[in-house]
Amino acid sequence: MNRNNKKDILLAMIRKGAPMTFSQQARLVLSLATPAILAQLTTTMMQYIDASMVGSLGASASAAIGLVETTMWLMGSICSAAAAGFYVQVSHQLGGNDPARARATLRQGIMSVLVVSLLLGMTVLAISPFLPRWLGGGEDICSTSSVYIAIISLGLPAFQFSMFGYGMLRSSGNMVVPSVMSVVMMALDVFFNFFLIFPTRPMEVLGTQVMMPGAGLGVEGAAIGTVSAEAVAATVTMYILCFRKGELCLRQDSGRFLPTWNVVKNAMHIGLPMGLQQTIMTSAYIVTTIIIAPLGTIAIAANSFGIIVESLCYMPGYGVADAATTLVGQTIGAGRHDLMKRFAWLSVGLGVAIMSVMGVVMYVASPFAMAMMTPSLEVRQLGVEVLRIEAFAEPMFGAAIICYGVFVGAAKTIAPSIMNLASMWGVRITLAALLAPTMGLRGVWLAMCLELCFRGMIFLVKLWTWKLKPQKKI
Repeated sequence: MNRNNKKDILLAMIRKGAPMTFSQQARLVLSLATPAILAQLTTTMMQYIDASMVGSLGASASAAIGLVETTMWLMGSICSAAAAGFYVQVSHQLGGNDPARARATLRQGIMSVLVVSLLLGMTVLAISPFLPRWLGGGEDICSTSSVYIAIISLGLPAFQFSMFGYGMLRSSGNMVVPSVMSVVMMALDVFFNFFLIFPTRPMEVLGTQVMMPGAGLGVEGAAIGTVSAEAVAATVTMYILCFRKGELCLRQDSGRFLPTWNVVKNAMHIGLPMGLQQTIMTSAYIVTTIIIAPLGTIAIAANSFGIIVESLCYMPGYGVADAATTLVGQTIGAGRHDLMKRFAWLSVGLGVAIMSVMGVVMYVASPFAMAMMTPSLEVRQLGVEVLRIEAFAEPMFGAAIICYGVFVGAAKTIAPSIMNLASMWGVRITLAALLAPTMGLRGVWLAMCLELCFRGMIFLVKLWTWKLKPQKKI
């Protein structure tokens, strides 16, 4: 019996109300989390390659992208919240053995997230000429940043449907396809960038000198490559979701794509607090960028590369959180609240353990990782210093990430969103503003480290004291 069949049997035990041993629970958590963790790690490594391609163009090119990076997070956060409003409903409906209703929610979700992504993309496109200056960027990078964010905004529907498709597949327990497609997307991004960023140049291949074709578009080429890769991934993912064999295959029945108020209301109940939280959280990241911008191009570039390197640590945490969201959603849909709490703590324990190990790896390997990113010695040295500060926060950051995934799966997003906002604005931004003038970028990352430790603690307390009341099925 292969691993996928074993996983499906264990998921069926949840839906049928069958008792599960601790060993079976642990195997199910691992079977769902492992593909997502491996995909996150692989994707992060490819992001290193992607960033190093841009980094080879110099600190100004890296800073041009880094300046609008937080705006891209904001766009991604809103799209993620819109998708979550629907795939959490589907998770509950599948857990309650109602696949027909889940497919109806899927259809209505497709139209809803399309509208959200188009409106958001047009808004960002309209402000793209002014955005880099609003963020405090220098004249040497503003025009490049504007072009980059404009191209990304045009591809926002592709980003939206990637997130939507991945979330829907995970809600049904399919972690493999989203994980594989994440890796494929990043591989395509690297492939496209290889030809779009650099000009035609001589290269040595297997001892032979060849002329490698290239468009020589620089930062603009990086944006086109990213959007193109995302469009391919979104198309394939949505095809697999909607037309291949599975519980959510739309060929099994027919239904309306125009959203009904009940489905939209449930989606807003789940997604709106997440969207507001992530918007305000990302606004805090933008404020952090504004705090960092006066520190100079070296600090902006080091911060941008440092974030990419750090993601090697925290991306596995998001992989475990995806598994936790799926398991919590399905167990609540099946009415098995005690089992849900056990899955929650198993997921948190696994995630904290993994991120503790990765924190040690980041501390030791940060000089090598930064050397891959940029030839600038100043950027490397500053990046290593801030990464070693951040390494101490990774276990508690993992706790916060996975606890939040648990609450999303339970469709309880209001209180956790408030906790995230209070921690970010009350601790990180306040400390960063106080420490940056005297400690520079090191002070900003020290503030981040302290805030993540605080956030992890309050989420663990929230999970420990959480009493889930009987709720109406969604």
